[in-house]
Amino acid sequence: MHTRRIGNGTVGIDEVGAIGLGCMTFDQTGPQPREQLLGTVRAALDAGVTLLDTADAYGPGEQLGAACQGENEKLVASLLDELGVRDQVRLATKGGCTRTDGGGWGRDSSPEHLRQAVDDSLRRLGVEQLWLWQHHRPEDGRDWSETVGVLREIADSGKVRAVGLSNVDPDQIRAAHAVLGDHLVSVQNQFSPAFRSSRPEIDVCDELGLAFLAWSPLGGLGDAKSLADKHPAFAEVATARGVSAQQVALAWELAQAPVVIPIPGAKRASSITDSAAAADLELSADEIARLDRD
Repeated sequence: MHTRRIGNGTVGIDEVGAIGLGCMTFDQTGPQPREQLLGTVRAALDAGVTLLDTADAYGPGEQLGAACQGENEKLVASLLDELGVRDQVRLATKGGCTRTDGGGWGRDSSPEHLRQAVDDSLRRLGVEQLWLWQHHRPEDGRDWSETVGVLREIADSGKVRAVGLSNVDPDQIRAAHAVLGDHLVSVQNQFSPAFRSSRPEIDVCDELGLAFLAWSPLGGLGDAKSLADKHPAFAEVATARGVSAQQVALAWELAQAPVVIPIPGAKRASSITDSAAAADLELSADEIARLDRD
């Protein structure tokens, strides 16, 4: 698989597969068969996927409520250990969101919570240093400069190799970069054929040399009828190329900028194998223009 860069001269540069794997789907709707998930991770690695993304707030919240905090991290770590592939992956996680009873989501960017979140993720993932720790989402009503100051403290602690942001706008990226400097290596925002409002964040990342991790990159494609109705150009290009519309969507996202790394979710081997093939799908300029207009 083609690779893309995360990092810089200060924290070190890692080349990761151009398509990553979002692990939220592993247990978000409830436990999946373990052999199925092991097969998904095996298939991802076989296809050249090396970046896996989790978060301390991922887990089956509707079943466990607040008790699901950290469950996805523990699950992912146990799968990697069972397969013996820790040295083959780059594992990213996040902190700053919480789960509430009934499956709800909260935010907590207090200094105390963020510091504890890092320590808890280190313990659950069984590592001495987090490869990439991302602030999950800004907290409404909290001064962003205070949050960024805590992120700098965490970056300087040595507990994380690098820091990322998630669900942020261009001004927040620039403000964080001014404080974090080369410690900041990535931004993770939603981007897909149905959700394109993060285009400005992609441009800022390209300018600053930050990786842009696109979450929910297949959002809005839906079934064949929905795709034909809402995004006909993606359906048409897929048919002409003899590939899935999902591959076309991911290839289109990769073509937006050299810093984009889509991280589609998958809980079956066939899904991640199909998604990974998008890294080798080169769209023409005319096809990209058609998809841009769709």
